[in-house]
Amino acid sequence: MHADERQAVLILGGTTEGYALAGTLAPLAGLRVVSSLAGRTASPRHPPGELRIGGFGGAAGLAAYLPAERIAAVIDATHPFAARMGWNAAEACRDAGVPLLRLERPAWTQVPGDRWEEVDDWDEAARTLAARARRVLLALGRQELAPFAGLDDIWFLIRSVDAPDPLPPFAQAEVKLARGPFTLDDERDLLRTHGIDTLVCKNSGGTATDAKLAAARLLGVRVVMRRRPVRPALPTVATVAAAVAWLLPRTPPRSIGPSN
Repeated sequence: MHADERQAVLILGGTTEGYALAGTLAPLAGLRVVSSLAGRTASPRHPPGELRIGGFGGAAGLAAYLPAERIAAVIDATHPFAARMGWNAAEACRDAGVPLLRLERPAWTQVPGDRWEEVDDWDEAARTLAARARRVLLALGRQELAPFAGLDDIWFLIRSVDAPDPLPPFAQAEVKLARGPFTLDDERDLLRTHGIDTLVCKNSGGTATDAKLAAARLLGVRVVMRRRPVRPALPTVATVAAAVAWLLPRTPPRSIGPSN
């Protein structure tokens, strides 16, 4: 079969769900699977199928890309906080007439014993810390640190996949490079060893990094949690299986089947 005869699906990925979806779809005959990653980590994992890295040039660039690559459907499996890409995808797919699905893991919710303070942005989080935090774990992306750099009376442990470059001018900070998933024992030891009284994170959901919340609960550590941003109103599923079930009817029956 010629490559231009295959149905193409674009996965806007970078998440655990995006990788799993690509791994499920790539072995299917007659289906061309393209995963697009933002390129914010230095050495991203290569998902099964084709890979492209970098932006599209906004909604207009993505709208032009879709027909040029004969994309039959798009599944937005980006991080819950990749709001701009979500809005661009919605606009581009609408303009190009391409079906779009959102694959999004459920948000974390509080359980008994949690000490959460929810905020809408990092400036609000910084004001919350200034009131009473002394030793803080920032479990954030390396591009989100600047609002906290002016809190000179607080010691920060900054955990990031890649080293912040440049690191904002913190008065007291240590950088720890690590990539999840993390175990409960590891997270509990981390909080204890560094005397952390407050954890700052995003409501990413999922299981790869939720051990920090369980550890904070066990130790009575306060959590400053950023709420998820608003996203377009789209058909949305929470599992890879549901995404596959949505996709298959949108491709010709002859093009879907196990490869030999």
